[in-house]
Amino acid sequence: MSLFAADAAVPGTPYWWEESSVEPEFSSNLPDKAELLIVGAGYTGLSAAIAACDAGAKVVVVDASLPGIGASTRNGGMFGAHPRLSYTELSKKFSKQTAQGIFNEAQDAFEFTSNLIHSERINCHFEQCGRIQLAWTKAHLAAQRKQVQQLKLVSNMNLELVEQHELAKEINSPCYFGGIRFPDHASLQPRLFHDGLLEAALARGIPIIANCPIEQITQHHNRYIATSRTGDRLQAERVVMATNGYTQGKFKWFARRVFPLPSYLIATEPLSNNLLSSLAPGKRMMVETRARHSYFRLSPDGTRIIYGGRASMTPISTERAAMRLRQSLTEVWPELKNVKLTHCWSGFTGYSFNHMPHVGSHNGLHFSMGYSGSGVAIAPYLGAKAAYMALEDERGTTAYQQSNFRTRWFHRTQRPHFLIAANSWYQYIVDRLDNAVAARDRE
Repeated sequence: MSLFAADAAVPGTPYWWEESSVEPEFSSNLPDKAELLIVGAGYTGLSAAIAACDAGAKVVVVDASLPGIGASTRNGGMFGAHPRLSYTELSKKFSKQTAQGIFNEAQDAFEFTSNLIHSERINCHFEQCGRIQLAWTKAHLAAQRKQVQQLKLVSNMNLELVEQHELAKEINSPCYFGGIRFPDHASLQPRLFHDGLLEAALARGIPIIANCPIEQITQHHNRYIATSRTGDRLQAERVVMATNGYTQGKFKWFARRVFPLPSYLIATEPLSNNLLSSLAPGKRMMVETRARHSYFRLSPDGTRIIYGGRASMTPISTERAAMRLRQSLTEVWPELKNVKLTHCWSGFTGYSFNHMPHVGSHNGLHFSMGYSGSGVAIAPYLGAKAAYMALEDERGTTAYQQSNFRTRWFHRTQRPHFLIAANSWYQYIVDRLDNAVAARDRE
């Protein structure tokens, strides 16, 4: 039996693209000069361009492909800026002061990006529906309980522990032991959000150059020379790198610190309102604590389930990814075992070795990247921070400057060959261990 409905989209086409009709025309000619060059036209680069332009800078944005073709339009649309790591983990990696600063800055990031959506009048189905992080094992719930207690003492975050007997209000599934609810988190349609940022940048007269891969950037006296793959050159006073998981060219220092990790998503065929209300009565964004890192939600129009996760740490076919994700989906909701899919697609998250984004500069090139799968709210915020830093504006100060941006000895080249071994370890040890522990807990 086919996984896909008869009217399914071409594999690889994100569900989000069907609602967008924005097809702006971009320049293909690299100008000679810019005060600030921004490399990358996703959430980070466009927000950086808007912030720098509003601060009075002459900005040029260059993208290797069509702006937004990457993760900015291929993500799950989950909007929340809390760190992936716990307060204890951040304190051990960096310091208690940095950990506290990062957690407290989550609210600033959320407000910055949501205000950007409202001030630019971006119609992207933004809804403050909340998010729940679901505990896959009893040990995960115990860790969550400790985290909630810690964060209520040291941060300004709004979060609540959800015990197992309370879960029925959030999700109808036998898989979970409780969770953490983030009432302030939100959802949006990622393609429409990117379309809105793009229109805001173009309305300011910011040149956006498409299909122009920057091969290298060299420093000459007090200026930077950006050379495209075709040999065209642009001279800039300052540069912001906003390439994240799509870094290419002669930028080995960045590529060794942020590596592309694929994330895969599926969309079900339209389901009845009664079924959806039964499966997800809380209508929140939902994520898991297990190693598979599944995340799921109702579609913005409330007719489907959008389900994503780490089907593989290396690229695989959409058909194979769809099969794995559908298996996970039916573990969570057995009622969907006969439901067909209409879409399966993927995008590269820019992952860092400490699972945290970083803002800073290297050899004079400013950057913001390494969102590690949680960039919808934080990327526009940190993109603006990187732009302000490049312009020597005091608004560029952020706790994320202190999140050590390091590589590892086994990642020696720009290509993340280590992911081949990591994928085998993940598939056959970590994921199986999570499932074995969860099965034991349910006995």
